[in-house]
Formats: sequence, structure tokens, C-alpha cells
Amino acid sequence: MSKNLAITLGLILVAVVGLGLLVGLNEPDQSPDGSEQANTPEGGTTAPEETLVREDSRFLDQHDDASVTVVEFLDFECEACRAQYPVIERIREEYEGQIDVVVRYFPMPGHTNSAPAAAAVEAAAQQGALEEMYQRMFETQAEWGESQEDRSDVFVGFAEDLGLDMDEFTETMGSEETLERVQADFDDGVELGVQGTPTIYVDGQQTTTMPDYEELSSMIDQGLEE
Repeated sequence: MSKNLAITLGLILVAVVGLGLLVGLNEPDQSPDGSEQANTPEGGTTAPEETLVREDSRFLDQHDDASVTVVEFLDFECEACRAQYPVIERIREEYEGQIDVVVRYFPMPGHTNSAPAAAAVEAAAQQGALEEMYQRMFETQAEWGESQEDRSDVFVGFAEDLGLDMDEFTETMGSEETLERVQADFDDGVELGVQGTPTIYVDGQQTTTMPDYEELSSMIDQGLEE
């Protein structure tokens, strides 16, 4: 990885985490150190669709006939998100063709590599490898998560393994546009009241903290029946 890329990624990390810290210090339910907090359902309030899913939002699954949309605000370095990952994968498999699944970047303060990981996933998505990089991040989280050092080189290695165009990948990963893209997701989460990860919505209804398969499938089934 070039020195310029490392510097740029450092700026991305500072900008995103810096905003996260400001948000955390102004939210009474958010720890100043950025640790994951329990999320509570919004009491039946439906989150606005235009904020939950943007025109440029990243879909893991998107189908013309889908009648239910699942949206997850996540942090690739978050251990709770890693624990939620197999539940989401099971939901995706068992409801294939019936639901849309959207991921929104929400890198939490206190996680050194959450913003670079989001930038890497976005760079891969721009080459059509969103799902592959998304899965690689969670499957390898134990190898790089919780590190106090920038592990962007690990993410570059993932891109090489996936056979991506490396010049394009490194340029995109370190670009101002990618920083803004990640920041836009974060800003939408803040607007919606997201205070921790994972935060999941089913057709605009926020789930409980780390919903199990039964809760998610029940909410999805209800949506499919309407």
C-alpha cells in the first residue's frame, strides 16, 4: 500500500471517527468511548424510507418482486455485528427472492479499523464485489478487529484475493468521494437515532437489539402477508 493511500485512509478514519465522537458525546445513551450500546425499538414508529434507503445504498439482495426491505446499520469491526452476521445470512438464504437486504455503513468511534473497513467494502462494491468483501470482513474479523494499528493493508490483501483491479481499488478506497459516501450513511443513521450497531429495520420498523432468527422471520412474514 502506498504512503499516499495510508495518509488518505488516516484522514478518512479521523474524519469519520471524529464525527462519531461528537455524536456520542451529545447522545446520553452513547458511551464516550464508542462501545456498542443497547438499541431500543422505536415504539412502532416507522423510519422514513427516503432516509433508510438512498438511491446509492448498497444492496446485498435486490429483487423486483421483493415486498419487504431489511436494512442494517453496521460496523465491520463490531463484535455484535459479527455475531448478528450468521442470522442475517440465514434470513437471506431462506427468504431469497422475497426480500431486499440493504447494508448501511456506521463506523463506531473507538474502533480504529471500522472506517477503513467500510471504505474497503465500498471500494469493492464499486467493482461488483460487495457481497464477497462484506463476507470476508466478518469471516476474518478476529484477525484484524480490535487492533489499535491501521490494518488497511489487510483489506488491500482481501481485494487482491478477490481478483479486483488493484489500482482502481486503492484509488477508490482512499478517495474523498468514498469518505463522503461512508459519512452519508453515518449521517443518515444519526438522523434516524442510531446509537449502536447492529441496528436493524424491517420495512422501517426497528427491531430489538440483535434480533434472533425468530424475531426477524416473524417481522418479515408479517410484511409479506400485508
